Amino acid sequence: MADFADTRASRTSSGAIRGMAVSSAAGGACLVDVAGTTVTARVAMALTVTTGNLLILSRLGSAYYVTTVLPPAPTVTPDPPAPTDSSPPVNTGDKPPPSKPKTTTGTLTCVPTATATYRGSSWRSDGAPVNSFDLYQGRYGGSSFGRSTGCAFYGSKPHTLHGATCTRATLKMKRLSAGDFAGRAVTLRLVSQTSRPSGSPTLNESTSGPKLGIGDSTTFTLPTSWGQMLIDGTRGGIAISIGNDTPYIHLAGRGSWSAAMTLSLSWRRN
Repeated sequence: MADFADTRASRTSSGAIRGMAVSSAAGGACLVDVAGTTVTARVAMALTVTTGNLLILSRLGSAYYVTTVLPPAPTVTPDPPAPTDSSPPVNTGDKPPPSKPKTTTGTLTCVPTATATYRGSSWRSDGAPVNSFDLYQGRYGGSSFGRSTGCAFYGSKPHTLHGATCTRATLKMKRLSAGDFAGRAVTLRLVSQTSRPSGSPTLNESTSGPKLGIGDSTTFTLPTSWGQMLIDGTRGGIAISIGNDTPYIHLAGRGSWSAAMTLSLSWRRN
């Protein structure tokens, strides 16, 4: 017991008693050396006591109770915590990478501000207001009035997307009674003007449109480049026009069909 003499104190600073087990726990008790005196101490069932364990006991009257089995001293000293580097980051002179651009998308619906037909040397108004007139292509049965060019104008609305990229452009059309009943294709042209001019419209790019029978309607996909030119403001309208008399085709204008020549522009902006 001489080696235990320095570590055993009759009481700790908190009033608990410290001792060394001189037997393992059996039957709920063990022998404990407390300051050179061997006592019998009761051991809680949750504790495992073996000979040589350092113990903390409490005393109630003449009875001793083991309350804690102290762990043995560590065999290895723990490593000290790694020092924290509080020095400021080194300035390499490199600029941080640019943030990823935010992309927004949408679709702009453009109802024509005017639909009209130019025939011969004037805009037609026979039977309907000149700016809500139906659109005609070609010449009716050798008429002396000349060939017709039907137009839809969109004002400044497509240009509100200036700076955006067109990803899709569509146009709603409906064929009305005129010419023969067979399915006939319109020829689409881009127009420079954004509103009906006093004289003839300025026609530009051309593409073959949908083939429609009388009473048919459709949503036709235009070249994406056409939508871009309308957004950029270099073009302002869409026409149906051919250099021949046939096929003679009659499309609804805004006075005949509410959806006539409605333009939809899908766009992307970074």
